[in-house]
Amino acid sequence: MYHLPVLKNRRTLLERAEKFISDIYFTDCNLRGRLYGESYPLETISFFLSQTRIPFTEASKQNFVPYKIGDSFGPTWWTCWFKVSLTIPESWRGKEVHLLWESDGEGMVWRNGQPVQGLTKEGEKTSYILSDCLKDEEPHSVTLYVEVACNGLFGAGQGSMIAAPDASRMFSVQKAELVIFNRDVQKLLTEFEMLVDIIKELGEAEQRGYQALFTANEMVNLCDPFDPSSFSKAHSLAHKFFNQRNGDSQHTVHAMGHCHIDSAWLWPYEETIRKCGRSWVTVVSLMEKNPEFVFTCSQAQQFEWVKSWYPGLFSKIQDYAKKGQFIPVGGTWVEMDGNLPSGESMVRQFLEGQRFFNQEFGIYCKEFWLPDTFGYSAQLPQIMQGCGISNFLTQKLSWNLVNTFPHNTFFWEGLDGSKVLTHFPPGNSYEMKGKIEDLVKTVKNNKDKGRANHSAALFGFGDGGGGPTQLMLDRLGLVRDTDGLPKVQMSSPSKLFSQLQADSGLLCTWTGELFLELHNGSYTTQAQIKRENRQCETLLHDVEAASSLALCRTKMFLYPAEKLKHLWRLLLLNQFHDVIPGSCIGMVVEDALNYYKAPSVGVAPVKETQPATPVSVTPQADGSVLMENGILQAVISKDGTLASLCLISVNRETITDGSSGNQFVMFDDVPLYWDAWDVMDYHLQTRKPVVEVVQPVRVVFPGGVRGSVSFTLRISDKSTVTQEIIMDAMCPYIKCSGQSRTSFSKLSFLCEYEARMQHMRFSLVICRDPHTGTHRGTGLGLRCGSKKSRIISC
Repeated sequence: MYHLPVLKNRRTLLERAEKFISDIYFTDCNLRGRLYGESYPLETISFFLSQTRIPFTEASKQNFVPYKIGDSFGPTWWTCWFKVSLTIPESWRGKEVHLLWESDGEGMVWRNGQPVQGLTKEGEKTSYILSDCLKDEEPHSVTLYVEVACNGLFGAGQGSMIAAPDASRMFSVQKAELVIFNRDVQKLLTEFEMLVDIIKELGEAEQRGYQALFTANEMVNLCDPFDPSSFSKAHSLAHKFFNQRNGDSQHTVHAMGHCHIDSAWLWPYEETIRKCGRSWVTVVSLMEKNPEFVFTCSQAQQFEWVKSWYPGLFSKIQDYAKKGQFIPVGGTWVEMDGNLPSGESMVRQFLEGQRFFNQEFGIYCKEFWLPDTFGYSAQLPQIMQGCGISNFLTQKLSWNLVNTFPHNTFFWEGLDGSKVLTHFPPGNSYEMKGKIEDLVKTVKNNKDKGRANHSAALFGFGDGGGGPTQLMLDRLGLVRDTDGLPKVQMSSPSKLFSQLQADSGLLCTWTGELFLELHNGSYTTQAQIKRENRQCETLLHDVEAASSLALCRTKMFLYPAEKLKHLWRLLLLNQFHDVIPGSCIGMVVEDALNYYKAPSVGVAPVKETQPATPVSVTPQADGSVLMENGILQAVISKDGTLASLCLISVNRETITDGSSGNQFVMFDDVPLYWDAWDVMDYHLQTRKPVVEVVQPVRVVFPGGVRGSVSFTLRISDKSTVTQEIIMDAMCPYIKCSGQSRTSFSKLSFLCEYEARMQHMRFSLVICRDPHTGTHRGTGLGLRCGSKKSRIISC
């Protein structure tokens, strides 16, 4: 070297390298400050505001008025369309030219009537490439449109991401200009960044970390940010470091681009459509420049939205799917909740999803893809196997609050013995960024070391969409096979699971439910969605059964196949894992409830018949009521609690001596963070039975086909609850439905009590805010024998 090594202090060398690429410190003389060269103003920028989401063909015909950078627009959920006219200077020939765009909200660039690029500051997408290397024959004068949604990547929560949206929030464009982008500087920045991260992640105990430290320091010595001719020497040092290879035993990371987009959560369904368009058009653009790039994408519903709203983009997606780069995964209509839907609905998720993927892409998915749901029913392996799926990928169990799940790669066995090969990415994320931290965590956290030497790393901005970036691809490409790090290969789910299956001899098996120790509050939130879901599941079953019988009676009957498919798909959409649990904003709840209001598929006369054993409802002298239907016998005390519930055929009493069922109980609802999602264990210490009777039990229907009684209790000085206990003829369970009224709202709920388990204790749970006294949700609590109470859905 041309200098003497005068300093070996780790901290100073590390901070020197960090400051050399900092976007905060010394940008006037460091490398980061040279990322952009000359800039040039836009010719004109104008805009118009739309309260609704409209297609480009309509937007481009509107009256645009001049816009000044920094001016505000909005409010939340509106759309601001910008018309941008620009001319690239002739002197920029041979340069890489970008439109630099920094704004609040999520943007989409439209060029020649087609979407071409997503722009989201939160998703590290703040520029659109006008030319990789400007040539004379390229157009130097261009008109673009930028569609900006007045919401961020994670909605528009007021003060907190998961808070209710700030309806009055305003937005602005902070920067819009033409710039020369220095690709060589970006390459060096990436090399420096990865070296710095290796130093940090491998720590002081690793020899390889010190090699990275001194390599980075020598690169700073050689690199003059104002002299591009010095870059090659720094590149050579980086090349030497990153090309020192691994041994054959090193762990292999299967990198797959991903873009988890919640079909609704902190934004409504309509905004999800645009999130898909913004994210996927960026993915396609990356594929055009990176032929090795592989992207995985689930949820047939989202593909259908894009097909409808962005047909040109969908056609490109189909082309890249044929090339094996854009890979549809999952096999379901949406990434549904893993517990609340019925078994029939679970099967329908796969039926509709697999049909769509086969029709549009000519494939059936071989893996179930459900990264972010709140637990997994033990019936899923059997359903997967029945739908042609043998592999399963998820991540959410890494969120367990108390007990860490013991495996990352294992066989999951269902109730009937069906098994599926299951993988949890050890990096504990489905939105990695291709950083050293992600790779180190993937190896370090692997709980099946020695059993499985391959893992998935899903990279790209997620939850709110966004997806991968060129920078992420550059990072991963740099460390494909670098000593001290796992091997990295761009891969696909089929390659990953094929490798895991080939080496599966030592894998363990987990039998039964995969239980998430978090978000149990979602069983008691937005009870009306849960009620409507269950009623629609029952109704669709009955309509299909009746239609099938009608078709057997006469071939002239027109089976309503298309209408039923449409209704099923609406129901399946509402079973998305942030909708049916109620872990979404209010406007999503409104959307969901509207989807349950489906038109009738037809009517038919029904002949009135009397049951062989009608229901009888008999008031007793002590104010209680006796209800019987030949199968069940129930005694409801005057305060509305179940004093007895007996299965007559075997004389089995399900209410233990000294206990009562159907008891309303109040608990404080103050979780650690996820408001309306979590009910923490300490809430059990605040149990307060609701005992004040406003209206004692009274007969509503005296019997026959149906009998029922109702009563009203006071929850607080602001709230009451009225419940109707229903017994139907020939039915082995009773139903409880009713309404809870407060000075602010009204809540409906429906529960069913089955008299099939011995020593079962029932309690209706109401969670309340201890500060306001208002309740937030209702659920059904069970206690069976010595088992602990668990809240399940109403």
